[in-house]
Amino acid sequence: MKKGAKIRILSADAPKVGVLNCAEAFATATGQAFKTDWATAPIIKRRMGSANARADVLVAPLIAMEEFSAGGTIRPDSVSVIGTVTVGVVVRNGAREPDLSTVESFTKAVLAADKIIYNVASSGQYVAEMFDKIGLADKLKTRTLVLDSGMAVMQYLADKPSDNMIGFGHVTAIRFHDYLGTHLVGPLPGAIGRETPYSVGVLSTASNPQTAGALAGFMTSREGKRLFVESGVL
Repeated sequence: MKKGAKIRILSADAPKVGVLNCAEAFATATGQAFKTDWATAPIIKRRMGSANARADVLVAPLIAMEEFSAGGTIRPDSVSVIGTVTVGVVVRNGAREPDLSTVESFTKAVLAADKIIYNVASSGQYVAEMFDKIGLADKLKTRTLVLDSGMAVMQYLADKPSDNMIGFGHVTAIRFHDYLGTHLVGPLPGAIGRETPYSVGVLSTASNPQTAGALAGFMTSREGKRLFVESGVL
């Protein structure tokens, strides 16, 4: 890495705030500049499978990181878990909040909603699988909208006049976009909820593996974990 070159961070949206806060703290402590690039799981997978992923450090779901590590695009000895992220429910401010206390009350609220909205990333993929497992996929098909990102879900909820729409996303992403006019109702009921482990790793093609590794190490340090917990990563 040339002097003054930035560490390139490619990260999923879910732990976005924690990743950014860690990178800024690391930059303050070391003077090392960085560049962040946020992407959904499908885009990360496509980039990691290309000849040029354009990144030095990756933050992604552990299951994906293990796949990349096995395939040789991530250094196996650099992979560490940073924490877990929970899938939650979001509505626009002022809208009726669904009852999430039980699977039964959740199901009733979902079936009564005008529209169900989630994204193509890992949280949305889980929500689609969850609806299929509890027998709601076909019943909700005509009212389901799948968007490109977590932000798009919150933006749609905020912009539309309906107060009877229910959105889904990672709790961290929902909280990050409160300024749009939406808010977190809570996590999914325990019986159908999921906590996704996220991890950090250094790409095999990193321009400066030592510096990239130092940043990855900071993310899993006591201070790094504190910053992630503050952002909603458990």
